[in-house]
Amino acid sequence: MQPIIEMVNVTKEYRKIPAVKNVSLTLRKGEIHALLGENGAGKSTITKMMAGVVEPTSGEVRLEGNTVKFHSPHEALRSGIAMVFQETSLVPSLTAAQNLYLGNEKPFNRLRGLYIAAQQFLQSLNFPVDPTLNVSQLGAAQKQMVEIARAVHHKAKVIIFDEPTATLTPEEKGHFFSLIERLRREGTTIVFITHALEEALAIADRITILRDGELVVTDDASKFNRDSIVKSMVGRTLSNELYSQHGGSREIRRRGIKILSVQNLSMGKLVRNTSFSIFAGQITGVFGLIGSGRTEMMRVVAGVVKRDHFHGGQVVFDGKPTRYRIPRPAVRDGIVYVTEDRKLDGFFETKSISENIYMGQIAGKSHKALTVSRSEMKALADEWTRSLNIRAINSNAKVVELSGGNQQKVVIAKSLCQRPKLVIFDEPTRGVDVGAIAEIHQLINKLADDGLAVVVISSYLPEVMNLSDRILVARQGRIVEEFNGNTATDEKIMYAAVH
Repeated sequence: MQPIIEMVNVTKEYRKIPAVKNVSLTLRKGEIHALLGENGAGKSTITKMMAGVVEPTSGEVRLEGNTVKFHSPHEALRSGIAMVFQETSLVPSLTAAQNLYLGNEKPFNRLRGLYIAAQQFLQSLNFPVDPTLNVSQLGAAQKQMVEIARAVHHKAKVIIFDEPTATLTPEEKGHFFSLIERLRREGTTIVFITHALEEALAIADRITILRDGELVVTDDASKFNRDSIVKSMVGRTLSNELYSQHGGSREIRRRGIKILSVQNLSMGKLVRNTSFSIFAGQITGVFGLIGSGRTEMMRVVAGVVKRDHFHGGQVVFDGKPTRYRIPRPAVRDGIVYVTEDRKLDGFFETKSISENIYMGQIAGKSHKALTVSRSEMKALADEWTRSLNIRAINSNAKVVELSGGNQQKVVIAKSLCQRPKLVIFDEPTRGVDVGAIAEIHQLINKLADDGLAVVVISSYLPEVMNLSDRILVARQGRIVEEFNGNTATDEKIMYAAVH
């Protein structure tokens, strides 16, 4: 069978340093092909070359046997290649329906007809999105659904998904996998970048593994298991280090002082009269399905959003009642919130690693200098780059040039250099590879061992189970259940989250 796409000895360099080096890869018609590798391994770079986002420095890209050179994603889309990006590329000020048909409009459009068509199309994909809402009003999962729907609507021959399930609930993932199985039966080729290895093993026909910009192996998915994939990705196995089933053997940290007390907290319809406490020296996991209010509760605590003015409840931090209207006073008091949407809220993408981290220190209470010290900025960036193993050309590299996992590490460094008392991690390992997940988990554990209060919000149960000393379960805007980290089970937590 003639491949639909061939990449022959493709290299892509940034500042004469290769992100991808001499990679040869083929995609067959009607297959699901998983691309796996650590952050910075070159997965996104390869797919962006296929989709016309970047041009290869050397090598050849062939589409159905013909050499092609795409200068823009629009050219690639006209040739039948669509890409759903890890970071949303939607226009926030337009509605979901307008984004869905953007670039494919008719000469004359009626909004009412557009909304009806979009509603029917989204329903056919089992995506619960209101087409009349502006994208800025949608949650991360719903934005991802609109991105996926837009790619499907273009009837592309090849659809590239970069971390498509990172923001989806288990039920939504089921709908998505059914959708790509249907696309495959219709002859569409699916390229699927993921850090969830179980998903790759379950749905892929073939798997390609990359390491340090080079292709390690391509083979049928049936030839792999989790350990062999991890070993190919990072050169070692992480079975005992990552998502281990402690089975009651892990030592639970003792509670320190009560650093945060929340009583009867309310914020519109998203948070409803909820109460909980957070203790120093412990990791408190917060689990809940999308729409459960888990993120909104913590965003109120960190001053990102405001609670109701009347009957909004009480927040006591470090023994002092607080009502933060913006994050800055919360940061000064020692609360940092590591956002789930790093591109939108986490960093300044056109600034360098060192500038981003230094801005975090300036925001903290320990910074008293009136001028910016370049030497201090560089020393701080070097310290955190070493500490978190941030992979970049140098500390002057722009954050937008980094892989998703390294961007996440910059966001964490920017938060921790503020020397907080309470750290709230919202989906800390979303879009992060297994090697970086282990590093971030080690860091989170070290923070708790050092006496800090740590909150980890995650929609991935193995992560919550592996990290947490105690687990809070959110449902319909409230904390409805609390579990000890050793006695909790998947069944108990999921039952509390659903029923």
